[in-house]
Formats: sequence, C-alpha cells, structure tokens
Amino acid sequence: MTKILIVEDDSVINGLIKEYLTENGFHCCQAFSGTEGRLLFDMESFDLVLLDLMLPGLTGQELTAHIRTQSQIPIIVLSAKTALEDKVGLLSGGADDYLTKPFELEELLVRIQVQLRHKKDSEKKEENHVLRYKDWVLDTRAMTFKAAGTSVELTAHEFGILSLLVKHPKKVFTKQEIFEAVWQQDYFVEDKTINVHISNIRGKLKKTGTDSFIQTVWGIGFKLLE
Repeated sequence: MTKILIVEDDSVINGLIKEYLTENGFHCCQAFSGTEGRLLFDMESFDLVLLDLMLPGLTGQELTAHIRTQSQIPIIVLSAKTALEDKVGLLSGGADDYLTKPFELEELLVRIQVQLRHKKDSEKKEENHVLRYKDWVLDTRAMTFKAAGTSVELTAHEFGILSLLVKHPKKVFTKQEIFEAVWQQDYFVEDKTINVHISNIRGKLKKTGTDSFIQTVWGIGFKLLE
C-alpha cells in the first residue's frame, strides 16, 4: 500500500486529508510539526510527502531540504502563500508540486496520483541501468558501484566482472566465459588474469563486509552467493 506522510500543524486539515486519502486506498502517517515530520521521515519509509510551510519546529523549507539530502520522493507543498516568488522558490528548492490553500481534496488526490505516476516511471527508467544484488548497487550508466552503502572504486574490468555476475546471479561462470564476456577477446590459455581480478575485487569489498558474496566453485569458476 502506498504510504504518505502528512506534515500539517492544523489538526482539522491534517485529519481531513488523512480520512480522505485513507478512503482512497492510501496508508497515511500524521505529523503536526516540522520536527515530528523529520523524525517520522528518518524512522520510516514513505512514497510521498504532503507538507505545509508554516510549521512549528522545522519550517517546510527546512524539512524539504532535509528530505532531499536522503531521498527524491515526491513532495507536494500545501500553503496559503500565493505569491509567484514563493512557489518558484519552493519548486526550485526541492518540492515537486505546490497546492494553494484552500484546496479541494479531489484536486489533491489527482496531484498525488500524478506525482506517484512520475515516480513509478522514473523508477522504471532507473531499473534499465541500475543493477542490484543484496547490498550491491551498480549503475551501468555512471559506472559507479556501492556495497552496503559505501562507494567502491573499481577498474573497468572489475566493474565488468561484477556486472556480469549480478546479471546472472545463479550461474556459475568459467574463467573463459568471464574473460571473453568482459575483455571481448578469445581466451586461449589458462592464466591468472581472472583470479587476480577476483582477488582484487574481494580485497576492495572486504571493508564493506560483502567480499564473501563472490564464491569460488572449485574446478569450474565463480558465482554469487545465493
């Protein structure tokens, strides 16, 4: 179920939004100050945030900035401010949409649906070039690799080996298959190229505690831990 964080200090408005969205199939969590909103956001996972500007504790702008240090989830600002500079400033500062109070709940629902659709489309595009396996994340477009949240510098061949293994996590690869797929050259004789590269990768992964993810299948080659 889609989970929405409502950060609104007016308990009546907060309650009306929660009741309406719950009736339309959403799971809602309520916060009545910017500080409470930050605590909930840091503790739980949400798909979208509805955010008032004039909040006790952290302001809406400050909470938006905090969220953007960790996530790109949609943020819809709810505010009585109507000036163009306010809207431009908030949208430039990280908000995805701006709805002026008073508003109709039907319009809010439609805006939420639009933002969630954009989020889903964005995630689909990301899936095309982002590979994931357990605590590993490989971005084949940016050529970056993270293990357990830590960035790990890899050579082009090391990155190629991990990409190959992650794309086929249940397959046992021979050294010849790895060499020909990554180096794009014929593998004529047995040598230590693959062993050396696997050893180097494991060494770099050791500090992240994920070096054991690459398993040696004696007499055959290498595979990922199931």
